[in-house]
Amino acid sequence: MFEKLGISEKTIEFLNTEEKSLQEIYAKIDENCRLNHFKVLTAFHQNNVNESYFNSTTGYGYNDIGRDNIEKIFAEVLGGEAALVRSQFISGTHALTVALFAFLRPNDKMLSISGLPYDTLHEVIGIESNPSSLASFNIEYDQIDLINNDFDYDKIKTYLQNNKVKLIEIQRSKGYSTRKSLTIDKLKKVIQVIRSVDKDVIIMVDNCYCEFVETKTPLEVGADVMVGSLIKNLGGGIAPNGAYIAGRKELITLAGERLTCPGEGMEVGPTLGINKSILQGLFFAPSVVSSSLKTAILTSKALSTLGYDVEPTYNEKRADIVQNIIFHNPDALIKYVQGIQMGSPIDSNVVPVPWDMPGYKDQVIMAAGTFTQGSSIELSCDGPIRPPYIAYQQGALTYDYGFIGVAKAIEELTKKDNNVK
Repeated sequence: MFEKLGISEKTIEFLNTEEKSLQEIYAKIDENCRLNHFKVLTAFHQNNVNESYFNSTTGYGYNDIGRDNIEKIFAEVLGGEAALVRSQFISGTHALTVALFAFLRPNDKMLSISGLPYDTLHEVIGIESNPSSLASFNIEYDQIDLINNDFDYDKIKTYLQNNKVKLIEIQRSKGYSTRKSLTIDKLKKVIQVIRSVDKDVIIMVDNCYCEFVETKTPLEVGADVMVGSLIKNLGGGIAPNGAYIAGRKELITLAGERLTCPGEGMEVGPTLGINKSILQGLFFAPSVVSSSLKTAILTSKALSTLGYDVEPTYNEKRADIVQNIIFHNPDALIKYVQGIQMGSPIDSNVVPVPWDMPGYKDQVIMAAGTFTQGSSIELSCDGPIRPPYIAYQQGALTYDYGFIGVAKAIEELTKKDNNVK
């Protein structure tokens, strides 16, 4: 049967064998999924979701009860006082940019305690020169690198004792780095250290790729604000675009006035028919994240068995939906990413190649045969063409589609004429 997709019986049997050893891990994922579903459904009930919330507004977007209640639901699910959930956000990077420009003022200092932020934030901050960056407004940036995949607690404490910092940024997911992603337990510990020194500094968490992987959120362990994308976890593969900022009410008010304008803030912003998709995406999100996690774990187990380096390993505790496969070889990286594209529902006939992607220093190859452009809660895979040649795989709307997509990628990777290992 699978031969119609160019997948051999041998590859399917191999994955079936790998899958059998993962059932105990999958059961724990199912348990967390149910708890997260309970959290979402409770928020729907407490906010009396009804069909009128699906109505949309145009123009200024005044009196959009669907939009206003969606933001209450997101705030409740995420453990915040308020949330800004808008389709006007182009991406997670855009939402992070709005938050940074909302919270920081000239002569303020921003400190990253999780090392170098994601590539697309470099020009936003001014790590790489840009006349529109934070640095161009005399906002200072500094960073403290992780040590052994954990926060440098002593250095953070000493730094805060000797410097006035307005905002601390923490990126939980690894981005295009080789470090591990940061769990809620590590986040809770570092926030306690920060608060022992500074009660007022704003703690902002980039939570992209991390929602519903665990049952607690950064806000529930002491963060002031968290930011994420709706074409990642919380959109459930249904929201067509958008992002969110959630946390303390006064901070969300500032973010709303930065997204629109002072004096209008969160009271404006037309939804243009997107409310139903955002609500339905959130409703399905715990299950979709569960499918993504199972697909990532299967990938980790299978590629490790085939002799490739993987991070995290299949039995490690996870903080996000991203699976790294370290190929140490550009040809193997390219072949695997092309295989993921071949196993995708959209543009399966297209062959991705490395290209100069806006916002990235190195060429990037990206498999994104997705219903929503750039969606990484759908099965996708990408990576910069630089040593050690890592594929960053994430997403799967259903586990079965994830299984088939990974099978196709393995089939392409292990073809006898490739000689890429």
